[in-house]
Amino acid sequence: MKWYEWYIEVVTNKYAKFEGRARRKEFWYFVLVNIIIIFGLSLIDGLTGTFNSDISMGLLSGIYSVAVIIPSLAVSIRRLHDSSLSGWWILLGFIPIIGALILIVFYVRDSTPEENIYGPNPKTISA
Repeated sequence: MKWYEWYIEVVTNKYAKFEGRARRKEFWYFVLVNIIIIFGLSLIDGLTGTFNSDISMGLLSGIYSVAVIIPSLAVSIRRLHDSSLSGWWILLGFIPIIGALILIVFYVRDSTPEENIYGPNPKTISA
């Protein structure tokens, strides 16, 4: 799959799929494309005057951010499942700085090579 196809897969076929596992490639390509889209929409918001510096968000980037909340949560939870962790670990994100750093470490970790309680290894399925 091409890098943008991973993003399309998450926002279409796996929009609200919280069960199963997501490999690193799926997660990080989704994050990369999200950053690119939000940057572009923020640029457009700045040029059109719809950017609000008080909340550091514009109209278009705000609408987009709301639209991708569910797929972002879903792919994040599936990524945690891939490391044999419960999706509830995502709540660490509410702890300032340290929680985010711990989550990044979890997201960077390699997959559990064998099947776990969340399903088979996605690397072996898509290979």
